[in-house]
Amino acid sequence: MAATARHLTNKNMDLTALVRSHFEDAIALKRQMSDTMAPALARAGEALARSLREGHKALACGNGGSAADCQHFAAEMVGRFERERPSLPAIALTVDSSALTAIGNDYGFDHVFSRQVLGLGNPGDILVAISTSGNSKNVIEAMKAAKAKGLAVIALTGRDGGAMAKMLGPEDHHLNVAHPRTMRIQEVHILALHCLCDVVDQVLHGEQK
Repeated sequence: MAATARHLTNKNMDLTALVRSHFEDAIALKRQMSDTMAPALARAGEALARSLREGHKALACGNGGSAADCQHFAAEMVGRFERERPSLPAIALTVDSSALTAIGNDYGFDHVFSRQVLGLGNPGDILVAISTSGNSKNVIEAMKAAKAKGLAVIALTGRDGGAMAKMLGPEDHHLNVAHPRTMRIQEVHILALHCLCDVVDQVLHGEQK
């Protein structure tokens, strides 16, 4: 029994060290990204606020954890972030199961977002395109559709930015987390989305005073 107890204690200590390493890695990466991403985030947030102020909307797309981030972002816009303000128009293109399955069935999974951008997007809107690899085919197709419809793109990517980075023009915004681990990239992405929400609130709130 004593040996088993010692084994469990040692195992728990190892797991505690593992958890602590995640916190330390996340803190280090966020400190690094605060230097490289802050100016780009401020510019992207200002562009998003300007688009919303002019009566346009945000569309967001991504897969898996990035799909959840899209829904989180849209909820912060339509509901509120940290202050009372008018509801802001944002749509997560990841939530309409009928549209996703119909488009996926008829056109293929690569087009589940692009068809929605073509149908819902208008010039002046902004596409928030999220991919930890920067190579998600359906997000890339959504960016192509955005270009065709006159939407600017805020791209949240990881690693080297992938194919998405090469598609961006001067009117677009690239928020890249140059890190190899998906979980770390996603952690910074959600922080970046919160920063976008806060910049939008600060800009629009300042204009309302």
